[in-house]
Amino acid sequence: MSGNVVNLRTHRKRKERAARAAQAAENRVTHGRTKVERQFDERLGDESARTHDGRRLDPEDEAPTPT
Repeated sequence: MSGNVVNLRTHRKRKERAARAAQAAENRVTHGRTKVERQFDERLGDESARTHDGRRLDPEDEAPTPT
């Protein structure tokens, strides 16, 4: 007569986790980027930072102030 006892709170939490996991999987497909795209953006950012640092003016490179 007695079947498996199910804790309703645990069942509800499992159901919510499964729904969130399904939504996350859908978002990864919709908004995700491939590994190649991520690597390209990383290299582009590194190159940009290197160029920016290379063109930076140091205080001793500027014209001296008259004293």
